[in-house]
Amino acid sequence: MNNAIVLTNGILTHSDAKTAHGLIRGTERFHIQGVVDSPELAGQDAGFLLDGKHRNIPIFGNLDEALTNCPDANYLIIGIATVGGVLPDNMIAIIQHAIRAGLSIVNGLHDYLNERPEIKDLATKHQVELIDVRRPKSRKDLHFWSGDILNLPTPIIAVMGMDCAMGKRTTARLIKQACQAQGLKAEMIYTGQTGWLQGGKYGFIFDSTLNDFVCGELEHAILSCAAAEKPDFILLEGQASLRNPSGPCGLEFLISGMAKQVILVFAPKRVYFDNEEHWGKIPSVESEIEIIEKLGSKVIALAMNTELCSEEEALAYQTEYQTRTGIPVLLPIQQGVDAVIPVLKKLL
Repeated sequence: MNNAIVLTNGILTHSDAKTAHGLIRGTERFHIQGVVDSPELAGQDAGFLLDGKHRNIPIFGNLDEALTNCPDANYLIIGIATVGGVLPDNMIAIIQHAIRAGLSIVNGLHDYLNERPEIKDLATKHQVELIDVRRPKSRKDLHFWSGDILNLPTPIIAVMGMDCAMGKRTTARLIKQACQAQGLKAEMIYTGQTGWLQGGKYGFIFDSTLNDFVCGELEHAILSCAAAEKPDFILLEGQASLRNPSGPCGLEFLISGMAKQVILVFAPKRVYFDNEEHWGKIPSVESEIEIIEKLGSKVIALAMNTELCSEEEALAYQTEYQTRTGIPVLLPIQQGVDAVIPVLKKLL
């Protein structure tokens, strides 16, 4: 079993720890035994801290505590996704300590450990792996868009968002699980490093792929999934948002991935892109729906990220946006996503 400790080093409650958040909520690739964060959070259950659900994943104040309590761990996963994918300097000594303790390192950042001689040499000495998940594929392994997807009858639903770190991947996973619970077969195409870390079988890492081949890799993943699994639905994990100026993304899912249905994730209390005022205000949900529909797709549901909302505020926003848009508004963490299943069944 791939027993793993997740490293967040003091930012577990921050959106930059979204990789850790995904792994805490569920992964089929690793068995998460604990999270190394800070003395202030030590002793708490990571699942309960994250969303009020006990998952028997303890938080440790430092790596030594984690190693003592998780003696059969064989991986340390860097559980953060920083802007630009940069490895924080304060994690380097912890990573080196883990290597000396015999742990292989799984890294989802653009800052590749295999390109750091001091870390690579140490890993070689201690006979452990350095797995740089975001390392680009070689040219021979990339696919160009072929158009074969135009003949695919399987409904494709993109889970897109109004901004980064909204909960697109989590929403897609929950919908997949809800479909399975109701006898429907849904598969998810991962498009980021956390999707792979969670055990995704079909997909690619969008922001590590040469631009010429993004659409082809997306198509190839969808067609491979459809041929092997024959699902009722295929869900696409969205990235960023259509209008985030730091990295707009989404047209590929609608135009090249042929997603004719969209579930749109939004956070009613988030005002600015990436919470950076100088990046500009996040536009209205209605204007985003209008753009998506002009591109030939239909928003069939909204999913709400309730950050900064009280329970009462979240419920009030849910009612408000259902009235404003006339479509279901999901609260994936608080209520689950069963409300969208009848909408999906109509696509069959």
